[in-house]
Amino acid sequence: MLLPGLFIFQVLCFVDAYPNGAPTGACEDMLPRHAGVLPQPSPAPYTLLTNMGTFQPGKPITVTIIGPEYRGVLLEARTEGNTNALGTWRLPPPDTKFLQCSESPYGAVTHANTNLKGNSTVYNWMPPSTSSPVYFMATVAQQRTVFWVNVRSNTLTSGKLDGLHLATDASEGMARNEPLLLFVICAFVLKVLG
Repeated sequence: MLLPGLFIFQVLCFVDAYPNGAPTGACEDMLPRHAGVLPQPSPAPYTLLTNMGTFQPGKPITVTIIGPEYRGVLLEARTEGNTNALGTWRLPPPDTKFLQCSESPYGAVTHANTNLKGNSTVYNWMPPSTSSPVYFMATVAQQRTVFWVNVRSNTLTSGKLDGLHLATDASEGMARNEPLLLFVICAFVLKVLG
């Protein structure tokens, strides 16, 4: 009799927390507002996996939360030493929605309900124009009383500078009239194609 009553109480408490997503007040500290419940002290069983190690403005980055299935999430991109959400998220996956953070209506993604989400849930982020390194930060909840904060991805560096650097070097080489290099490249291409 006690066990079914405890289960019903836990389900009701979970529904009473934030079953429709994190509140905007959680944008900076990323703490769920679950009264009387603290984050898990153990290392998170989750990893934030990105499809790239660098980013460029206008080229989306995909983020996947790898680990056990989860019900709640708050996901943001940030720069070191700053708690403001960075960039914008694109079309949230099923059972999730946008959360307005840092004055951007698309600044974060959170859960839209308590349906299970898993390794097949993929989030798409659009980088802004910045040269600062970026990382992703998440709070992941398996249930109302079991959640982890500060789940962090590897740091992504701006690929924009490298691309511009290479393009600048190529332009400089052409500007100095290095016809021999151009001749060798053309001869190689003709040999391969011919």
